[in-house]
Amino acid sequence: MNRCPRSEKPEWIGEEPAQNLRYEPSQFAGFNVQHELLVVNAKQLLKKEDSGCCVLLRDYKVEDLSRMYRLYRKIPNGLVVFSTIFMQHVTAEGTALVQQVEDAASSQAANGAGLQEQVLVRKIIELLDKYNFLSHSLFYNALKVALEKSCRTVTGRSSAELLITFCDNIFKKGGSEKLSVEAIEESLEKVVKLLTYIIDRDLFAEFYRLCFTSLYYFVYFGDQVTDLTSAPENQIIFEEYLRNNTNVNTGIDLNVTVLTSGFWPSYKSFDLSLPLEMVRCVEVFKGFYETRTKHRKLRWIYSLGTCTINGKFESKHIELIVSTSQAAALLLFNNADRLSYSEIMTQLNLNHDDVIPPPTVDERRRVIEEVNNDRRYTIDAAIVRIMKSHKVLGHQQLVMECVEQLGRMFKPDIKTIKKRIEDLITRDYLERDKENPNIFRMSMTILVVFKYINGKLA
Repeated sequence: MNRCPRSEKPEWIGEEPAQNLRYEPSQFAGFNVQHELLVVNAKQLLKKEDSGCCVLLRDYKVEDLSRMYRLYRKIPNGLVVFSTIFMQHVTAEGTALVQQVEDAASSQAANGAGLQEQVLVRKIIELLDKYNFLSHSLFYNALKVALEKSCRTVTGRSSAELLITFCDNIFKKGGSEKLSVEAIEESLEKVVKLLTYIIDRDLFAEFYRLCFTSLYYFVYFGDQVTDLTSAPENQIIFEEYLRNNTNVNTGIDLNVTVLTSGFWPSYKSFDLSLPLEMVRCVEVFKGFYETRTKHRKLRWIYSLGTCTINGKFESKHIELIVSTSQAAALLLFNNADRLSYSEIMTQLNLNHDDVIPPPTVDERRRVIEEVNNDRRYTIDAAIVRIMKSHKVLGHQQLVMECVEQLGRMFKPDIKTIKKRIEDLITRDYLERDKENPNIFRMSMTILVVFKYINGKLA
């Protein structure tokens, strides 16, 4: 038997059936050639570590990989093993890249986590560009799983979280590299491309909404920016007012930012009883402001203020940066060595909620919990929609169809789907078949309601 170079094998396989037509029917000739060359030698071609598919991926032989893809695509289930090896290779390479970025970030602590995440996402985009050359659903899904595994293995964060942080940084500052407009657009185009490979797109959407709220404020509420940019100018005028009016003295350094209430969110305001030192500051600024306008009323938002207090103790002096209410509480101790909790509240005219701050909320955990709650409703809707279409369906078929429908938005957990099915049964949306408990039926009550609604709409 004559041998041929590996690069000529596909063409030779195509010619072989024609040469064998005089010996056997054409439908068997091509099958036998493919079986002998590809199926029998599949282990050597695909799974052997020092040759075949693994080496082609390692050495990035795109032409040879494309040739192998075209050959095994003709064989039933021929691409399953190929795509699995592909996924394992991309996962390993992606994990190595992520680990490399993590190590570099830990050795350069001054750059912070932001730069690390920027570099990390760019590495993931490069990895996607490198291996996005096989147009088949198996390889698309394999690449999607590999990218997600690469992110979670090292960082512990999902690709959706990393991607939204990357976008937020680009929009706010042009990225760590201070990109031009053209470079920003190019980066965002790559992000859109990468987004199609994100498993938890609903999680990305929720983080997107939160991260870009501040951006929307900046874009659509320019009056807020006007307030902030005019604050330094107003402070200069106030200081000039103090110099020209020697009979007016605040006693302490005072810096006030005046905001137009209609342009800002509503902040909590409480009637804080200020110490005499602070009362004098408020009265002085009020007198200054009335010289500039007679038609506006000042409303002090103490919760947004900060104070710098010098604490003089026996051993040393300490500078404290605290909120306005905290400063007012500390100044009470200039006149008393000991005060009870109730005495502080009484003297400052505060209630319990003002004195004890509410517990901080883990924003990331809250977002994930909200997304999981939304997913339950989405799964319920998918199950009802499927059962409305089929009327009767087996358990496994229902779960698989639900996974297929929801896969466009997120990867549903099988256990969660089963729990939602049980919940719908208890709520009389579904009912089990009396003879076979693994078969579900749409509840007759729900079917009657659907028919009634459809009839009314018709």
